[in-house]
Amino acid sequence: MPRFDVTIAGELNLDLLLYGLPQTLPPEREVLADRMVLTLGSSSAILAHNLATLGGRVGLQSRIGADPLGQIALERLAQAGVDVSRVRRVAGSTQSGLTVILQHQASRNILTYPGTIAELQISDLDFDYLCDARHFHLSSFYLQTALRPKVPVLFQRLKRAGLTISLDTNDDPADEWQGGLRDALPYVDVMFPNAREACRIAGTSDLNAAVRQLAELVPLLVVKLGGEGAMALRGKERFDQPAVRVAAVDPVGAGDSFDAGFLYQYLRGADIPTCLAYGNLAGALSTTRPGGTEAFREQAHRERFFHDHLAEMPTR
Repeated sequence: MPRFDVTIAGELNLDLLLYGLPQTLPPEREVLADRMVLTLGSSSAILAHNLATLGGRVGLQSRIGADPLGQIALERLAQAGVDVSRVRRVAGSTQSGLTVILQHQASRNILTYPGTIAELQISDLDFDYLCDARHFHLSSFYLQTALRPKVPVLFQRLKRAGLTISLDTNDDPADEWQGGLRDALPYVDVMFPNAREACRIAGTSDLNAAVRQLAELVPLLVVKLGGEGAMALRGKERFDQPAVRVAAVDPVGAGDSFDAGFLYQYLRGADIPTCLAYGNLAGALSTTRPGGTEAFREQAHRERFFHDHLAEMPTR
């Protein structure tokens, strides 16, 4: 029996969310927010945290600076039950990453200081630790600039050890969508783009064409569709699952939370409709509190939400 259900190598930082901002920010003026939240951020950490609260055994390897923000992030993960014993704290001028999210009424701006996120490299990783699991997940492919060239090597080694692998590229800040991704995909079992990411990776504005193309590259393609739910393609077989309707506070981390819910059921051997439904449920829960993990941290709220909505899930 492996020690973990899932191991993750990826980014670890906090999110600072500011609410109540005007749609246009005037230069050289002091603009006041009406609310702020400092919470655990980064796709890898959000997925790790939320999967652990659902009952998954999760180990995370990452790199942080010797600063208070990194320490807060570590504490949040440990409180959720994530093993952080292999997170490297590195002294120096580079600090732990930070994302500032400016939430407007109809849109948001996302500003990220990559910090140590961009410095994680393959030599930082303990392969015995990563391989002591059934499954490996990688998020934020394009933010991990030092690790990215070695991702195919990393995946190949994990596959030789018998792990299945999932990948969520998240956004590409350069909007180029290259960087060796196609070299990594032959080792991926489950790919988790959203609709925009799928189109950008495939190089087409036609979502149906994009998913057909990507479904030929990975055994299981899972596409997150926001308010329309999610779809999955396994070869030519397609599955669709509607979204869970909730009073949403903000969408931060909803896609990463979807990944956590999907993987929780996937690793329990559930069928694809159940995995999709649980992913939608976890993503919807995330939106009911600010940030990507606050709804999962609040145990009573989390348990009540799942209790009220589990009856809507398909049965095997």
